[in-house]
Amino acid sequence: MGASPRGALLVVGATSGAGKSTVTAGLCRWFARTGATVAPFKAQNMSNHSAVSVDGGEVGRAQAMQAAAAGVDVESAMNPILLKPSSATGSHVVVLGTEVGTTDAAGWGARTDELRPVVLDALTSLRRRFDVVVAEGAGGAAEINLLDRDLVNLPLARAAGMPAVLVVDIERGGAFAAAHGTIGLLPPHLAGCIGGIVLNRFRGDPALLGDGLADLEARTGVPVLGVLPHLGPGALLGTEDSLDVGTVVDPERTGSDDPVRVAAVHLPHLANPSDLDPLVAEPDVVVRWVRRPGELADADLVVVPGSRATVDDLAWLRRTGMAAALVAAAGRGTDVVGICAGQQVLGTRITDEVESGAGTVDGLGLLEVETVFERDKVVRRRTGRTVDGHAQVAGYQIHLGRAWGDGPWLALDPVDPGGPAEREGSRSADGRVRGTSLHGLFDADGVRAGLSDVAERRGRTFAPHPVPFADRLEAQHDRMADWIGEHLDTAAVSDLTAGAAAPGSEPGW
Repeated sequence: MGASPRGALLVVGATSGAGKSTVTAGLCRWFARTGATVAPFKAQNMSNHSAVSVDGGEVGRAQAMQAAAAGVDVESAMNPILLKPSSATGSHVVVLGTEVGTTDAAGWGARTDELRPVVLDALTSLRRRFDVVVAEGAGGAAEINLLDRDLVNLPLARAAGMPAVLVVDIERGGAFAAAHGTIGLLPPHLAGCIGGIVLNRFRGDPALLGDGLADLEARTGVPVLGVLPHLGPGALLGTEDSLDVGTVVDPERTGSDDPVRVAAVHLPHLANPSDLDPLVAEPDVVVRWVRRPGELADADLVVVPGSRATVDDLAWLRRTGMAAALVAAAGRGTDVVGICAGQQVLGTRITDEVESGAGTVDGLGLLEVETVFERDKVVRRRTGRTVDGHAQVAGYQIHLGRAWGDGPWLALDPVDPGGPAEREGSRSADGRVRGTSLHGLFDADGVRAGLSDVAERRGRTFAPHPVPFADRLEAQHDRMADWIGEHLDTAAVSDLTAGAAAPGSEPGW
Protein backbone atom coordinates (compact mmCIF):
# COMPACT_ATOMS: atom_id res chain seq x y z
CA MET A 1 0.00 0.00 0.00
CA GLY A 2 1.24 3.48 -0.83
CA ALA A 3 1.45 6.48 1.43
CA SER A 4 -1.64 7.31 3.45
CA PRO A 5 -3.88 10.03 1.99
CA ARG A 6 -3.63 13.56 3.30
CA GLY A 7 -5.90 16.58 2.92
CA ALA A 8 -9.48 17.59 3.58
CA LEU A 9 -12.88 17.12 1.99
CA LEU A 10 -16.32 18.63 2.61
CA VAL A 11 -19.47 16.52 2.20
CA VAL A 12 -22.47 18.72 1.36
CA GLY A 13 -26.04 17.77 0.47
CA ALA A 14 -28.52 18.85 -2.14
CA THR A 15 -31.14 18.71 0.63
CA SER A 16 -31.46 18.02 4.31
CA GLY A 17 -31.52 14.30 5.01
CA ALA A 18 -29.54 13.39 1.89
CA GLY A 19 -27.27 11.14 3.94
CA LYS A 20 -24.34 13.49 4.61
CA SER A 21 -23.71 12.19 8.12
CA THR A 22 -23.61 8.57 7.00
CA VAL A 23 -21.40 9.26 3.98
CA THR A 24 -19.05 11.29 6.20
CA ALA A 25 -18.85 8.46 8.73
CA GLY A 26 -18.20 5.93 5.97
CA LEU A 27 -15.43 8.08 4.53
CA CYS A 28 -13.90 8.51 7.99
CA ARG A 29 -13.67 4.74 8.42
CA TRP A 30 -12.51 4.17 4.84
CA PHE A 31 -9.67 6.70 5.16
CA ALA A 32 -8.73 5.29 8.58
CA ARG A 33 -8.40 1.84 7.01
CA THR A 34 -5.71 3.22 4.68
CA GLY A 35 -3.59 4.01 7.73
CA ALA A 36 -4.36 7.71 7.81
CA THR A 37 -5.25 9.51 11.00
CA VAL A 38 -8.72 10.97 10.44
CA ALA A 39 -10.91 13.58 12.11
CA PRO A 40 -14.53 14.46 11.37
CA PHE A 41 -15.61 18.10 11.39
CA LYS A 42 -18.87 19.99 11.28
CA ALA A 43 -18.49 23.73 11.60
CA GLN A 44 -22.04 24.38 12.75
CA ASN A 45 -24.60 21.84 13.84
CA MET A 46 -28.20 22.41 14.89
CA SER A 47 -29.38 19.58 17.08
CA ASN A 48 -30.54 18.71 20.56
CA HIS A 49 -28.88 15.31 20.20
CA SER A 50 -25.43 15.85 21.66
CA ALA A 51 -22.48 14.03 23.20
CA VAL A 52 -19.60 14.93 25.51
CA SER A 53 -16.15 15.35 23.98
CA VAL A 54 -12.92 14.05 25.45
CA ASP A 55 -12.06 17.61 26.51
CA GLY A 56 -15.35 18.01 28.38
CA GLY A 57 -17.33 19.95 25.79
CA GLU A 58 -20.72 19.46 24.20
CA VAL A 59 -20.79 18.43 20.52
CA GLY A 60 -23.30 17.08 18.03
CA ARG A 61 -24.08 13.39 18.34
CA ALA A 62 -23.20 12.76 14.68
CA GLN A 63 -19.65 14.00 15.20
CA ALA A 64 -19.23 11.56 18.10
CA MET A 65 -20.40 8.74 15.83
CA GLN A 66 -18.08 9.89 13.04
CA ALA A 67 -15.13 10.12 15.42
CA ALA A 68 -15.82 6.57 16.55
CA ALA A 69 -15.83 5.51 12.90
CA ALA A 70 -12.46 7.23 12.49
CA GLY A 71 -11.15 5.45 15.59
CA VAL A 72 -10.47 8.66 17.56
CA ASP A 73 -11.95 10.46 20.53
CA VAL A 74 -14.38 13.22 19.67
CA GLU A 75 -13.16 16.68 20.69
CA SER A 76 -14.81 20.07 20.80
CA ALA A 77 -12.89 21.35 17.76
CA MET A 78 -14.72 18.77 15.62
CA ASN A 79 -17.98 20.70 16.10
CA PRO A 80 -17.02 24.24 17.09
CA ILE A 81 -20.58 25.63 16.92
CA LEU A 82 -23.62 23.74 18.17
CA LEU A 83 -27.07 25.34 18.16
CA LYS A 84 -29.55 23.60 20.46
CA PRO A 85 -33.11 24.63 19.57
CA SER A 86 -35.24 25.58 22.57
CA SER A 87 -38.24 26.98 20.69
CA ALA A 88 -39.51 27.48 17.16
CA THR A 89 -37.20 30.47 16.69
CA GLY A 90 -34.64 30.35 19.52
CA SER A 91 -31.54 28.28 20.23
CA HIS A 92 -28.87 27.92 22.87
CA VAL A 93 -25.42 28.56 21.42
CA VAL A 94 -22.49 26.26 22.24
CA VAL A 95 -19.05 27.41 21.06
CA LEU A 96 -16.08 25.06 21.31
CA GLY A 97 -18.05 22.87 23.69
CA THR A 98 -19.25 25.58 26.09
CA GLU A 99 -22.71 27.15 26.14
CA VAL A 100 -22.26 30.90 25.72
CA GLY A 101 -25.81 32.24 25.38
CA THR A 102 -28.91 32.17 23.24
CA THR A 103 -29.91 33.49 19.84
CA ASP A 104 -32.89 33.67 17.54
CA ALA A 105 -33.09 33.36 13.79
CA ALA A 106 -33.14 37.12 13.28
CA GLY A 107 -30.09 37.73 15.45
CA TRP A 108 -27.97 34.83 14.24
CA GLY A 109 -26.69 36.59 11.13
CA ALA A 110 -25.01 39.31 13.18
CA ARG A 111 -23.06 36.70 15.16
CA THR A 112 -21.64 34.80 12.22
CA ASP A 113 -18.91 37.37 11.53
CA GLU A 114 -17.38 36.86 14.97
CA LEU A 115 -17.62 33.07 14.64
CA ARG A 116 -15.95 32.72 11.23
CA PRO A 117 -12.40 32.76 12.66
CA VAL A 118 -13.45 30.29 15.37
CA VAL A 119 -14.59 27.85 12.69
CA LEU A 120 -11.50 28.20 10.51
CA ASP A 121 -9.11 28.03 13.46
CA ALA A 122 -10.76 24.82 14.68
CA LEU A 123 -10.52 23.27 11.21
CA THR A 124 -6.90 24.31 10.79
CA SER A 125 -6.07 22.88 14.22
CA LEU A 126 -7.48 19.52 13.23
CA ARG A 127 -5.72 19.57 9.88
CA ARG A 128 -2.37 20.17 11.58
CA ARG A 129 -2.92 17.15 13.84
CA PHE A 130 -4.64 14.66 11.52
CA ASP A 131 -3.76 13.39 8.06
CA VAL A 132 -7.32 13.74 6.77
CA VAL A 133 -10.28 15.83 7.86
CA VAL A 134 -13.70 14.84 6.50
CA ALA A 135 -16.07 17.74 7.05
CA GLU A 136 -19.86 17.62 6.89
CA GLY A 137 -22.12 20.39 5.66
CA ALA A 138 -25.62 21.15 6.89
CA GLY A 139 -29.02 21.27 5.23
CA GLY A 140 -28.90 22.03 1.52
CA ALA A 141 -25.79 23.51 -0.05
CA ALA A 142 -27.73 26.03 -2.17
CA GLU A 143 -29.79 27.82 0.47
CA ILE A 144 -29.26 31.09 -1.39
CA ASN A 145 -31.11 33.10 1.23
CA LEU A 146 -28.47 32.08 3.81
CA LEU A 147 -25.22 32.17 1.85
CA ASP A 148 -24.06 35.41 3.46
CA ARG A 149 -24.12 33.75 6.88
CA ASP A 150 -23.25 30.18 5.89
CA LEU A 151 -20.38 28.89 8.04
CA VAL A 152 -20.70 25.20 7.24
CA ASN A 153 -21.23 24.61 3.51
CA LEU A 154 -19.49 25.89 0.39
CA PRO A 155 -18.46 29.31 1.78
CA LEU A 156 -16.41 27.31 4.27
CA ALA A 157 -14.99 25.13 1.48
CA ARG A 158 -13.82 28.25 -0.33
CA ALA A 159 -12.38 29.85 2.82
CA ALA A 160 -10.53 26.66 3.72
CA GLY A 161 -9.37 25.86 0.19
CA MET A 162 -11.16 22.55 0.57
CA PRO A 163 -12.93 20.62 -2.24
CA ALA A 164 -16.46 19.33 -1.76
CA VAL A 165 -18.63 16.45 -2.90
CA LEU A 166 -22.39 16.85 -3.32
CA VAL A 167 -24.58 14.05 -1.93
CA VAL A 168 -28.01 13.65 -3.53
CA ASP A 169 -30.79 11.41 -2.20
CA ILE A 170 -32.03 9.50 -5.23
CA GLU A 171 -34.70 7.62 -3.26
CA ARG A 172 -36.85 10.74 -3.00
CA GLY A 173 -36.99 11.20 -6.75
CA GLY A 174 -35.81 14.23 -8.68
CA ALA A 175 -32.15 13.52 -7.97
CA PHE A 176 -30.86 14.74 -11.32
CA ALA A 177 -32.78 17.99 -10.95
CA ALA A 178 -31.59 18.37 -7.36
CA ALA A 179 -27.95 17.97 -8.36
CA HIS A 180 -28.22 20.22 -11.41
CA GLY A 181 -30.31 22.79 -9.58
CA THR A 182 -27.97 22.96 -6.61
CA ILE A 183 -24.95 23.62 -8.78
CA GLY A 184 -26.87 25.99 -11.05
CA LEU A 185 -28.20 28.12 -8.19
CA LEU A 186 -24.80 28.70 -6.64
CA PRO A 187 -22.57 31.60 -7.63
CA PRO A 188 -19.64 30.35 -9.76
CA HIS A 189 -17.01 30.84 -7.04
CA LEU A 190 -18.93 28.44 -4.77
CA ALA A 191 -20.16 26.01 -7.42
CA GLY A 192 -16.53 25.62 -8.45
CA CYS A 193 -15.74 24.06 -5.07
CA ILE A 194 -17.84 20.99 -5.91
CA GLY A 195 -15.52 18.35 -7.30
CA GLY A 196 -17.88 15.40 -7.45
CA ILE A 197 -21.47 14.19 -7.18
CA VAL A 198 -22.58 11.15 -5.17
CA LEU A 199 -26.02 9.65 -5.64
CA ASN A 200 -27.18 8.02 -2.42
CA ARG A 201 -29.84 5.49 -1.37
CA PHE A 202 -30.34 3.90 -4.77
CA ARG A 203 -32.51 0.80 -4.88
CA GLY A 204 -32.12 -1.59 -7.80
CA ASP A 205 -29.73 -1.93 -10.71
CA PRO A 206 -27.58 1.18 -11.39
CA ALA A 207 -27.75 0.29 -15.09
CA LEU A 208 -31.31 1.64 -14.96
CA LEU A 209 -29.82 5.11 -14.69
CA GLY A 210 -28.79 4.71 -18.33
CA ASP A 211 -27.18 7.78 -19.87
CA GLY A 212 -28.48 10.00 -17.09
CA LEU A 213 -25.18 10.09 -15.24
CA ALA A 214 -23.18 11.10 -18.32
CA ASP A 215 -25.80 13.70 -19.18
CA LEU A 216 -25.63 15.13 -15.66
CA GLU A 217 -21.85 15.33 -15.88
CA ALA A 218 -22.07 17.07 -19.25
CA ARG A 219 -24.60 19.62 -17.99
CA THR A 220 -22.81 20.44 -14.72
CA GLY A 221 -19.18 19.81 -15.61
CA VAL A 222 -18.90 17.83 -12.38
CA PRO A 223 -18.09 14.10 -12.39
CA VAL A 224 -20.34 11.54 -10.72
CA LEU A 225 -18.13 9.66 -8.27
CA GLY A 226 -20.52 6.80 -7.63
CA VAL A 227 -23.98 5.53 -6.84
CA LEU A 228 -24.37 4.32 -3.27
CA PRO A 229 -27.02 1.62 -2.79
CA HIS A 230 -29.61 1.98 -0.06
CA LEU A 231 -28.15 0.60 3.16
CA GLY A 232 -31.51 -0.55 4.44
CA PRO A 233 -32.33 -0.07 8.11
CA GLY A 234 -28.99 -1.24 9.43
CA ALA A 235 -26.77 1.87 9.59
CA LEU A 236 -28.75 4.13 11.88
CA LEU A 237 -27.12 3.56 15.27
CA GLY A 238 -26.27 6.94 16.75
CA THR A 239 -28.78 8.80 14.59
CA GLU A 240 -28.93 12.52 15.21
CA ASP A 241 -31.91 13.62 13.18
CA SER A 242 -35.25 13.25 14.99
CA LEU A 243 -36.83 12.60 11.59
CA ASP A 244 -35.12 9.22 11.78
CA VAL A 245 -36.48 8.36 15.22
CA GLY A 246 -38.30 5.07 15.19
CA THR A 247 -36.48 3.62 12.20
CA VAL A 248 -35.71 -0.08 12.66
CA VAL A 249 -32.00 -0.63 13.19
CA ASP A 250 -31.19 -4.30 12.64
CA PRO A 251 -31.92 -5.52 9.10
CA GLU A 252 -31.55 -9.17 10.18
CA ARG A 253 -33.58 -9.12 13.38
CA THR A 254 -35.31 -12.42 13.88
CA GLY A 255 -36.82 -11.67 17.32
CA SER A 256 -39.19 -13.80 19.34
CA ASP A 257 -42.90 -14.10 18.67
CA ASP A 258 -43.56 -12.36 21.99
CA PRO A 259 -40.86 -9.70 22.41
CA VAL A 260 -40.50 -7.12 25.17
CA ARG A 261 -42.48 -4.03 24.15
CA VAL A 262 -40.83 -0.70 24.87
CA ALA A 263 -42.70 2.58 24.47
CA ALA A 264 -40.39 5.60 24.18
CA VAL A 265 -42.16 8.90 24.76
CA HIS A 266 -41.54 11.26 21.82
CA LEU A 267 -41.33 14.56 23.70
CA PRO A 268 -41.72 17.77 21.67
CA HIS A 269 -38.20 18.88 22.68
CA LEU A 270 -36.72 15.39 22.53
CA ALA A 271 -32.97 15.16 23.17
CA ASN A 272 -30.58 12.26 22.65
CA PRO A 273 -32.90 9.61 21.19
CA SER A 274 -29.78 7.52 20.51
CA ASP A 275 -30.09 6.46 24.16
CA LEU A 276 -32.68 3.99 22.81
CA ASP A 277 -30.50 2.57 20.01
CA PRO A 278 -29.21 -0.37 22.05
CA LEU A 279 -32.78 -1.43 22.83
CA VAL A 280 -33.86 -1.05 19.21
CA ALA A 281 -30.94 -3.27 18.23
CA GLU A 282 -32.04 -6.12 20.51
CA PRO A 283 -33.79 -8.85 18.48
CA ASP A 284 -36.24 -9.65 21.29
CA VAL A 285 -37.29 -6.03 21.84
CA VAL A 286 -39.71 -3.86 19.88
CA VAL A 287 -39.34 -0.11 20.43
CA ARG A 288 -42.10 2.30 19.43
CA TRP A 289 -41.93 6.08 19.74
CA VAL A 290 -45.28 7.19 21.14
CA ARG A 291 -47.18 10.46 21.55
CA ARG A 292 -50.69 9.33 22.56
CA PRO A 293 -51.90 7.93 25.92
CA GLY A 294 -53.42 4.78 24.41
CA GLU A 295 -50.04 3.77 23.01
CA LEU A 296 -48.81 2.98 26.53
CA ALA A 297 -51.51 0.35 27.13
CA ASP A 298 -49.51 -2.74 26.11
CA ALA A 299 -46.01 -1.48 26.97
CA ASP A 300 -43.81 -3.63 29.20
CA LEU A 301 -41.31 -0.79 29.64
CA VAL A 302 -41.85 2.94 29.15
CA VAL A 303 -38.81 5.16 28.62
CA VAL A 304 -39.09 8.92 29.17
CA PRO A 305 -35.98 10.31 27.43
CA GLY A 306 -34.10 13.57 27.62
CA SER A 307 -35.47 17.00 26.72
CA ARG A 308 -34.11 20.45 25.95
CA ALA A 309 -37.16 22.08 27.59
CA THR A 310 -38.04 19.97 30.62
CA VAL A 311 -40.84 22.03 32.15
CA ASP A 312 -42.45 22.71 28.77
CA ASP A 313 -42.43 19.00 27.97
CA LEU A 314 -43.87 18.19 31.40
CA ALA A 315 -46.73 20.56 30.58
CA TRP A 316 -47.16 18.75 27.24
CA LEU A 317 -47.38 15.42 29.05
CA ARG A 318 -50.20 16.77 31.19
CA ARG A 319 -51.98 18.56 28.36
CA THR A 320 -52.08 15.47 26.14
CA GLY A 321 -53.07 12.99 28.85
CA MET A 322 -49.70 11.26 28.62
CA ALA A 323 -48.90 12.16 32.23
CA ALA A 324 -52.02 10.40 33.54
CA ALA A 325 -51.31 7.44 31.26
CA LEU A 326 -47.76 7.18 32.60
CA VAL A 327 -48.94 7.20 36.21
CA ALA A 328 -51.60 4.61 35.39
CA ALA A 329 -49.05 2.40 33.61
CA ALA A 330 -46.73 2.49 36.61
CA GLY A 331 -49.69 1.71 38.87
CA ARG A 332 -50.44 -1.51 37.01
CA GLY A 333 -46.83 -2.68 37.21
CA THR A 334 -45.31 -1.41 33.98
CA ASP A 335 -41.59 -0.66 34.31
CA VAL A 336 -40.66 2.99 33.71
CA VAL A 337 -37.22 4.49 33.13
CA GLY A 338 -36.51 8.22 32.99
CA ILE A 339 -33.26 9.51 31.50
CA CYS A 340 -32.02 12.99 32.42
CA ALA A 341 -35.10 15.22 31.94
CA GLY A 342 -37.15 12.02 32.00
CA GLN A 343 -36.04 11.38 35.57
CA GLN A 344 -36.82 14.99 36.48
CA VAL A 345 -40.43 14.85 35.26
CA LEU A 346 -40.97 11.53 37.06
CA GLY A 347 -39.97 13.17 40.35
CA THR A 348 -42.00 15.11 42.87
CA ARG A 349 -40.92 18.68 42.18
CA ILE A 350 -38.91 20.80 39.71
CA THR A 351 -37.67 24.28 40.55
CA ASP A 352 -36.58 26.07 37.40
CA GLU A 353 -35.73 29.76 37.33
CA VAL A 354 -33.13 29.19 34.60
CA GLU A 355 -34.36 27.27 31.55
CA SER A 356 -38.10 27.98 31.59
CA GLY A 357 -38.37 30.56 34.38
CA ALA A 358 -41.46 28.71 35.59
CA GLY A 359 -40.44 28.55 39.24
CA THR A 360 -41.54 25.46 41.13
CA VAL A 361 -43.82 22.94 39.46
CA ASP A 362 -45.00 19.50 40.53
CA GLY A 363 -43.63 16.44 38.78
CA LEU A 364 -45.50 13.18 38.24
CA GLY A 365 -44.58 11.82 41.67
CA LEU A 366 -43.40 8.40 40.54
CA LEU A 367 -39.94 8.92 42.07
CA GLU A 368 -38.90 10.60 45.30
CA VAL A 369 -36.73 13.09 43.42
CA GLU A 370 -36.50 16.88 43.56
CA THR A 371 -34.77 18.84 40.81
CA VAL A 372 -33.30 22.34 40.98
CA PHE A 373 -32.02 24.03 37.83
CA GLU A 374 -28.72 25.89 38.15
CA ARG A 375 -27.00 28.19 35.68
CA ASP A 376 -23.78 26.27 35.28
CA LYS A 377 -24.24 23.25 33.07
CA VAL A 378 -22.85 19.84 33.96
CA VAL A 379 -21.09 18.38 30.89
CA ARG A 380 -18.94 15.34 31.62
CA ARG A 381 -18.31 11.68 30.92
CA ARG A 382 -18.95 9.19 33.72
CA THR A 383 -18.30 5.54 34.48
CA GLY A 384 -19.54 3.30 37.28
CA ARG A 385 -21.86 0.42 37.97
CA THR A 386 -25.38 -0.34 39.07
CA VAL A 387 -25.72 -0.34 42.85
CA ASP A 388 -26.34 -4.09 42.84
CA GLY A 389 -22.98 -4.50 41.10
CA HIS A 390 -24.46 -6.50 38.23
CA ALA A 391 -23.52 -4.12 35.40
CA GLN A 392 -20.69 -1.77 34.54
CA VAL A 393 -21.91 1.48 32.96
CA ALA A 394 -20.31 4.28 30.95
CA GLY A 395 -22.02 7.35 29.56
CA TYR A 396 -22.22 11.10 29.87
CA GLN A 397 -24.16 13.82 31.65
CA ILE A 398 -25.44 17.05 30.06
CA HIS A 399 -27.86 18.92 32.29
CA LEU A 400 -28.74 22.11 34.14
CA GLY A 401 -31.14 20.42 36.54
CA ARG A 402 -29.62 18.76 39.62
CA ALA A 403 -31.77 15.89 40.84
CA TRP A 404 -31.65 14.61 44.43
CA GLY A 405 -33.57 11.62 45.64
CA ASP A 406 -33.69 8.38 47.58
CA GLY A 407 -32.93 4.85 46.46
CA PRO A 408 -29.99 5.37 44.05
CA TRP A 409 -29.78 3.20 40.95
CA LEU A 410 -26.08 3.75 40.11
CA ALA A 411 -22.74 4.14 41.87
CA LEU A 412 -20.64 6.40 39.64
CA ASP A 413 -16.89 6.67 39.89
CA PRO A 414 -15.80 9.92 41.57
CA VAL A 415 -15.23 13.03 39.48
CA ASP A 416 -12.18 13.84 41.63
CA PRO A 417 -9.73 10.93 41.90
CA GLY A 418 -9.66 9.41 45.35
CA GLY A 419 -13.12 10.62 46.29
CA PRO A 420 -16.08 8.42 47.17
CA ALA A 421 -18.37 6.89 44.57
CA GLU A 422 -21.40 9.04 43.75
CA ARG A 423 -24.77 7.50 44.52
CA GLU A 424 -26.73 8.54 41.46
CA GLY A 425 -30.18 8.08 40.04
CA SER A 426 -33.29 6.86 41.79
CA ARG A 427 -35.58 3.85 42.18
CA SER A 428 -39.07 3.37 43.51
CA ALA A 429 -39.61 1.07 46.45
CA ASP A 430 -40.52 -1.86 44.19
CA GLY A 431 -37.70 -1.08 41.77
CA ARG A 432 -39.94 -0.82 38.73
CA VAL A 433 -39.62 2.94 38.27
CA ARG A 434 -36.05 4.15 37.86
CA GLY A 435 -34.29 7.31 36.81
CA THR A 436 -30.79 8.57 36.04
CA SER A 437 -28.99 11.59 34.61
CA LEU A 438 -26.65 9.30 32.67
CA HIS A 439 -27.06 9.23 28.89
CA GLY A 440 -25.82 6.08 27.20
CA LEU A 441 -26.96 3.81 30.05
CA PHE A 442 -28.47 1.18 27.75
CA ASP A 443 -25.17 0.83 25.88
CA ALA A 444 -24.11 -1.35 28.82
CA ASP A 445 -24.78 -4.98 27.95
CA GLY A 446 -25.41 -5.79 31.61
CA VAL A 447 -28.12 -3.14 31.91
CA ARG A 448 -29.96 -4.47 28.88
CA ALA A 449 -29.64 -7.99 30.24
CA GLY A 450 -31.91 -6.76 33.04
CA LEU A 451 -34.76 -6.82 30.54
CA SER A 452 -34.96 -10.50 31.38
CA ASP A 453 -36.65 -9.50 34.63
CA VAL A 454 -39.15 -7.34 32.76
CA ALA A 455 -39.83 -10.18 30.34
CA GLU A 456 -40.38 -12.66 33.15
CA ARG A 457 -42.84 -10.41 34.96
CA ARG A 458 -44.76 -9.71 31.77
CA GLY A 459 -44.70 -13.20 30.28
CA ARG A 460 -42.52 -12.15 27.35
CA THR A 461 -39.49 -13.79 25.74
CA PHE A 462 -36.11 -12.08 25.91
CA ALA A 463 -32.59 -13.30 25.23
CA PRO A 464 -29.87 -10.63 25.00
CA HIS A 465 -28.09 -10.30 21.68
CA PRO A 466 -24.95 -12.48 21.87
CA VAL A 467 -22.67 -9.79 20.39
CA PRO A 468 -21.69 -6.88 22.68
CA PHE A 469 -23.20 -3.59 21.59
CA ALA A 470 -19.77 -1.97 21.23
CA ASP A 471 -18.78 -4.68 18.75
CA ARG A 472 -21.98 -4.12 16.81
CA LEU A 473 -21.14 -0.43 16.50
CA GLU A 474 -17.72 -1.35 15.14
CA ALA A 475 -19.34 -3.70 12.65
CA GLN A 476 -21.60 -0.87 11.51
CA HIS A 477 -18.61 1.40 10.85
CA ASP A 478 -16.88 -1.34 8.88
CA ARG A 479 -20.03 -1.93 6.87
CA MET A 480 -20.18 1.75 5.95
CA ALA A 481 -16.51 1.71 4.91
CA ASP A 482 -17.19 -1.33 2.71
CA TRP A 483 -20.13 0.56 1.21
CA ILE A 484 -17.87 3.49 0.35
CA GLY A 485 -15.06 1.32 -0.95
CA GLU A 486 -17.26 -0.78 -3.21
CA HIS A 487 -19.43 1.91 -4.75
CA LEU A 488 -17.42 5.14 -4.92
CA ASP A 489 -14.42 6.00 -7.05
CA THR A 490 -12.15 6.16 -4.01
CA ALA A 491 -9.09 7.07 -6.09
CA ALA A 492 -10.93 10.16 -7.31
CA VAL A 493 -12.09 10.92 -3.75
CA SER A 494 -8.49 10.65 -2.49
CA ASP A 495 -7.25 12.93 -5.28
CA LEU A 496 -9.89 15.52 -4.41
CA THR A 497 -8.97 15.33 -0.75
CA ALA A 498 -5.28 15.77 -1.51
CA GLY A 499 -6.08 18.95 -3.43
CA ALA A 500 -7.01 20.89 -0.29
CA ALA A 501 -4.85 23.87 0.60
CA ALA A 502 -2.14 23.10 3.13
CA PRO A 503 -3.17 23.94 6.71
CA GLY A 504 -2.17 27.48 7.47
CA SER A 505 -2.30 28.57 3.83
CA GLU A 506 -6.12 28.70 3.48
CA PRO A 507 -7.54 31.57 1.40
CA GLY A 508 -9.64 32.68 4.38
CA TRP A 509 -13.06 34.29 4.57
